[in-house]
Amino acid sequence: MAKKSKKQQSGGTPATVALTDAGVAFTVHSYEHDPSHPSYGEEAAEAMGVSPERVFKTLVADVDGALVVAVVPVAGSLDLKALATAVGGKRAAMADPAAAERTTGYVRGGISPLGQRKKLRTVLDSSAAAHATICVSAGRRGLEVELSPDDLAKLTDAVSAPVGRA
Repeated sequence: MAKKSKKQQSGGTPATVALTDAGVAFTVHSYEHDPSHPSYGEEAAEAMGVSPERVFKTLVADVDGALVVAVVPVAGSLDLKALATAVGGKRAAMADPAAAERTTGYVRGGISPLGQRKKLRTVLDSSAAAHATICVSAGRRGLEVELSPDDLAKLTDAVSAPVGRA
């Protein structure tokens, strides 16, 4: 198991540590996670009182045998064909949940695009550019970070493409 930094030992997640280390402005939002809620993302939007168009979920897909991260609004779904196209691939399918957890270091419902154990290619849905800030998982169920989409794209080396659909 990887050794935790002092920041992680004091309650930060790898995502918040990455943001702090990068000197990026962000706000942490926490809420009590309800395990019976049918959607992690919709639960986050409701709990924070934020429009679902500004809350983005982190999904891990397999594109031609390689894991890729897609960051899309919780109000919609991922267009797998558009994701494959965005990264120059032919075929995409949702990744095996165990492989996604193992590779990112996060649990389902708490996968953050930031601070992943292994840095994966990332595609940020182009709708993010319409907002001054968006919210993404901070690496734990019930914990979100709000930051500018430009900062998220820079920190994850994300490409922007229309990969979400309403």
